[in-house]
Amino acid sequence: MQVIRSIADMRAWRKTAGKIAFVPTMGNLHAGHLALVREAKQRADKVVVSIFVNRLQFGQGEDFDAYPRTYDADAEKLREAGVDALFFPDERELYPRVKQDFNVEPPHVQNELCGAFRPGHFRGVATVVSKLFNIVQPDVACFGKKDYQQLHIIRAMVDDLNMPIEIVPVDTGRADDGLALSSRNGYLTEAERAEAPRLYRNLRRIADALEAGENDYASLEKSAIDDLAANGWQVDYVEVRDADTLEIGHAGAHRLVVLAAARLGKPRLIDNIEVTR
Repeated sequence: MQVIRSIADMRAWRKTAGKIAFVPTMGNLHAGHLALVREAKQRADKVVVSIFVNRLQFGQGEDFDAYPRTYDADAEKLREAGVDALFFPDERELYPRVKQDFNVEPPHVQNELCGAFRPGHFRGVATVVSKLFNIVQPDVACFGKKDYQQLHIIRAMVDDLNMPIEIVPVDTGRADDGLALSSRNGYLTEAERAEAPRLYRNLRRIADALEAGENDYASLEKSAIDDLAANGWQVDYVEVRDADTLEIGHAGAHRLVVLAAARLGKPRLIDNIEVTR
């Protein structure tokens, strides 16, 4: 595996690499990331993974400085997974000026769901992903469905800006008890880790009700919020949305997604389940 630190070297490597599949990450890799790598390997001649903790997508008071930097362990996992190149730029390489004057501004959905609680987050995500796409110039890019709103925004960005990149969604990796794999799960105490699967169970109950024909979304959402709050969670939202547009779900929709975000102790956990009926 070649480790590439500069934009110039990344572009030079790319010229002779053939078809490229790309997996952008912030590091602290877990089995979910490696599932993205496995999918990427099926779709291209070479696989590039980036590790970059992107300051722009962290809000005031969020954990940018505390976010785990585990480069040595991450690099070893990527070598074992057969990754061809690791793009590992420092902050000055990717953001040469102190202030980023030009940003990618997503549409109104950036201010809903997670965006309502993390102002500017999706602007930061869209900006750094567009920069990485411009540098790596992949043919394919793989993203996990756990970050469903992020996936939706990146797909729309690629379509609207005519980027010649196939965006491949990959199913959420889960522990045996249903908890969605996340770098932030490491912040959970032992007791919180035992409680954490409640989020998935509530989403599963809503999904089952929707599949059975239930259309009272507000009642389903409230029941889940009440159950989580009664067990020590600080709930940001539980919502049923249209799976394709992320608009508010309507009764006749055939493809829906149930999304949730809530804090359990220190970490903020997110999850979702898609529903077709």
